[in-house]
Amino acid sequence: MKKNLLALLSILMIASFAIVACGGAATEAPAMTEAPAATEAPAATEAPAAADKVEVFSWWTGGGEAAGLAAMQTVFSAAYPNIEFINAAVAGGAGTNARAVLATRLQAGDPPDSWQGHAGQELIGTYVAGGQIEPLNDLYAAEGWLDVMPKTLIPLISNDGNIYSVPVNIHRANVLWYNPSVLSANGVEVPTTMDEWFAAMDTLKAAGVQPLALGEQWTKMHLMETVLLGTLGADAYNGLWDGTTDWASPEVKAALDNYAKVLTYANSDSSSLSWQDAAQLVINGDAAFNVMGDWAEGYFRELGKTPKTDYGWAPTPGSSGVFQFLSDSFVLAVGAPHPDGAMAWLKIAGSKEGQEAFNPVKGSICARTDCDKSLFGEYLQSAMDDWSSNVVVGSLTHGVVANDSWKTEIDTALGLFIADGNVDGFQAALVAACASSGPCK
Repeated sequence: MKKNLLALLSILMIASFAIVACGGAATEAPAMTEAPAATEAPAATEAPAAADKVEVFSWWTGGGEAAGLAAMQTVFSAAYPNIEFINAAVAGGAGTNARAVLATRLQAGDPPDSWQGHAGQELIGTYVAGGQIEPLNDLYAAEGWLDVMPKTLIPLISNDGNIYSVPVNIHRANVLWYNPSVLSANGVEVPTTMDEWFAAMDTLKAAGVQPLALGEQWTKMHLMETVLLGTLGADAYNGLWDGTTDWASPEVKAALDNYAKVLTYANSDSSSLSWQDAAQLVINGDAAFNVMGDWAEGYFRELGKTPKTDYGWAPTPGSSGVFQFLSDSFVLAVGAPHPDGAMAWLKIAGSKEGQEAFNPVKGSICARTDCDKSLFGEYLQSAMDDWSSNVVVGSLTHGVVANDSWKTEIDTALGLFIADGNVDGFQAALVAACASSGPCK
């Protein structure tokens, strides 16, 4: 009996050592921690910790956009050399493709640490409403940002007393870019009203010059919002988004008629062109006008072009004295895999140094009010002056005035209109979209 008991105890001791070895319970087996195998497997201690990286998601992949992001990344890496910066940018469609990828990741519970979003309803009506981003009040207080961010911008990134993003720039949407040589050769002045623009494009068309360069569908929405603004004026344009302007009104019908007419002057291959392709037509002298945000200016300078010689600019017809804006912001994801890295990135994104590195290259002005104006070129200095003095309205295409649901319905209606050219049907669809997702419901 005693012999059997000793045998059983021996078996149990062997089994206990096997369990320790398989389970890796180093604290329970000091002798095992001294074995060579432990020192020969350093991967776990060498892999970056959660605080040692940050994944930043955007749609800045080309032109001045990518260069601006790279400039801010350089500032980040100098300040935080031990944090790996993972650039998770997705190309295409002014963020359309990127936001589709982002939506899939968020649904799967796989958020990037921080992502690019537009200040306004895109931010509040989508990510805040979905409980997908964290408030940043403590960060604002610690960095003193409430003293240097525009008072008009803070409400657009806030909800119920919480601030939800860090704006890195201000862009202008209502910019008419033109080729000075093309206009001069055809005796055309820069138009300031819709009627002047139609007359100018008629002259150019008769001379065999492509009047207007246009790209894929989101650029057509961008054009549409500037025509709505130029036809309706700032107050009535704002009323489209707060319910005080009737989408079914004759005034809106007149604006949509103007938009339909503008489209007749555009290149026939627009659906196959990016915004850069369309802008390139103007720079090359193959078209006279292009309506695009001022990120185009960053692209022009990247191409080595000279302002006032290779390209000129003006407010889109009918919108003099009005600054139609958008702002790129970065957020902190709920459940961010690397929250410390994300907070480090947001500090740089909101810093004077980060914004001064980013914006002159990107083709935008700082969201902060204390940036050095001398760092910016001629166009951006003029944008700074206008931002501080013009009437400010928000962009539809770039997320300020409408949440994602409403914007998607508008985009669907626009696609049908581009296919059939039916203005009455387009207006009816816009009325329905307001009733479904906007303030008209």
